[in-house]
Amino acid sequence: MKKILIANRGEIASRIIKTCKQLDIKTVAIYSDADQGMPYVKQADCAYRIGEPPVNRSYLMVNHIIEVAKKENVDAIHPGYGLLSENSEFARKTIENGMAFIGPSSEVIEKMGDKVEARRTMKEAGVPVVPGTEVGVGTIEEAKQAASDIGYPVMLKASGGGGGIGMIRCESEQALVQSYESTKNRAKAYFGNEEVFIEKCIENARHIEVQIFADQHGNVVHLFERNCSVQRRNQKVVEESLSPHLSGKTKDAMYKAAIQAAKAVNYTNAGTVEFIVDNNENFYFLEMNTRLQVEHPVTETITGLDLVKWQILVADGKQLPLSKQSEIISKGHAIEFRVYAEDPKTFYPSPGKITSLNWGDSSSVRIDSGYEEGNEVTPFYDPMIAKCIVYGETRDESIKNAKNFFEELTIEGLKTNIPVLKQIVEEQEFTEGTYSTKWLQDVLTAKSN
Repeated sequence: MKKILIANRGEIASRIIKTCKQLDIKTVAIYSDADQGMPYVKQADCAYRIGEPPVNRSYLMVNHIIEVAKKENVDAIHPGYGLLSENSEFARKTIENGMAFIGPSSEVIEKMGDKVEARRTMKEAGVPVVPGTEVGVGTIEEAKQAASDIGYPVMLKASGGGGGIGMIRCESEQALVQSYESTKNRAKAYFGNEEVFIEKCIENARHIEVQIFADQHGNVVHLFERNCSVQRRNQKVVEESLSPHLSGKTKDAMYKAAIQAAKAVNYTNAGTVEFIVDNNENFYFLEMNTRLQVEHPVTETITGLDLVKWQILVADGKQLPLSKQSEIISKGHAIEFRVYAEDPKTFYPSPGKITSLNWGDSSSVRIDSGYEEGNEVTPFYDPMIAKCIVYGETRDESIKNAKNFFEELTIEGLKTNIPVLKQIVEEQEFTEGTYSTKWLQDVLTAKSN
């Protein structure tokens, strides 16, 4: 590959450009009117205006992006994460126009993008799934009956997408009735599919995901796991690897299940198999993300591997650089903290201009930033400013380094969640590694009362 178009923006676009430069691959960036002054636009070899700020008028315009790629005669398109990264139509059109799509096949993206179909596929492959409906619930009566059979609390989920906007916890039939139509409407608006289904809500759960990689030659490996349980509104805030307080026996079983899942759908390229784990270390398939994850740097940090480089090689038909599981080792501990432009009390986005940005002493910290001083965080996109990945030989050392880093980190001109990140590393349950997906919200609620 000699030239790649990056169908994304911000931090992940800069991240992909960095690896492409190391591989002597030319890069083509796209930008909306709101992103014209962003660092990644200047870092790319060339850049094209793609449209107005709203994503449906810029970064989601499949045909427009394909035309730019054809005009530049690129060899491949890298979708990053979010936006079009799990859009099967985009993957298919990329291939049809003679370019490689840096990700799995459109068929796999479509199959795993439908959460009901993904559940069914994993169940048939012998991967444990959360108790729930095997088909979508088309009426409120069907939903009420299913929830009654499963037992409250339940999660009402959009079949076409996950994350905070795609799911809601229902404690009772009354809550289910109140949430049913609004969840369907959000599902249709955000994912183009109004189908919803119901799963049992696993109490005090941990969110553990396994990074897998597969090539076109039948090789499938895992790159260990990440704990992503520090969340607010079902959205990740802190991720770490390896996961604390999880037995080696359970980890090995999860690795095996993740590889089993990848083989069941003939997966290629980078993927993540997400599991929910209960107090007894029973684990259940949650979903499969058919793309690079936001939190991939923690895996890179403990393995010393470049996952974007692996993605490009696999998309180019090469074998995995390390195709034997025994060749892949981990060292030390990494924790990723997502720095957001948001109100630290309400978690609502807080757009504005970054008037001052000082990372302080980052000798033990990898900073993947999409912004620089003087840039504006606009209301059109996810408000993440940067990812700060802290490394240590041990988990305790990582936490110590994080505390030192946050003492010097300053971002001015807008509100950020830095106070929350500082609080997290001081909390006993975090330092002990015993936190669940409910933990952060419980802590913040207790502090505000």
